[in-house]
Amino acid sequence: MTTRPRVYDFEVAVDQARVARSALGGSPFAREAEWWAEHLVLAGLVRCVLASMDHAARRAGLNCVASGGARATVTKREDGLYGFVAVEASLDVRLAPAPAPGTIPELVAKAEAGCFVGNSLSPKPGYRWVINGQEAT
Repeated sequence: MTTRPRVYDFEVAVDQARVARSALGGSPFAREAEWWAEHLVLAGLVRCVLASMDHAARRAGLNCVASGGARATVTKREDGLYGFVAVEASLDVRLAPAPAPGTIPELVAKAEAGCFVGNSLSPKPGYRWVINGQEAT
């Protein structure tokens, strides 16, 4: 029996004033000089990988409270176009109850693999995880 992969469709609209709106509704996102498109990609990366960790933790019977940040470098690449040449995300995660010894690498791997945004970036993001106060490898 062949199974079909899930398909997720996303849609936004940006008007002439550069105000963005999600097809799902919610608050419009106004253009601000301090928020460039690259910042939005990084915010999307952090939100996505944290949502993926939430999902992995929930499936493991754990509560997850987390925050994070990301940074990237853009310059001219070998193909002559400007683009990301380095992307890094740092995540601080609190899991309760404390995960069983040896299960954190699997949770981290699931969170990284489940992040559609990170999977779509080139170069692939580097991740730094701190879980319950300890750096995860």
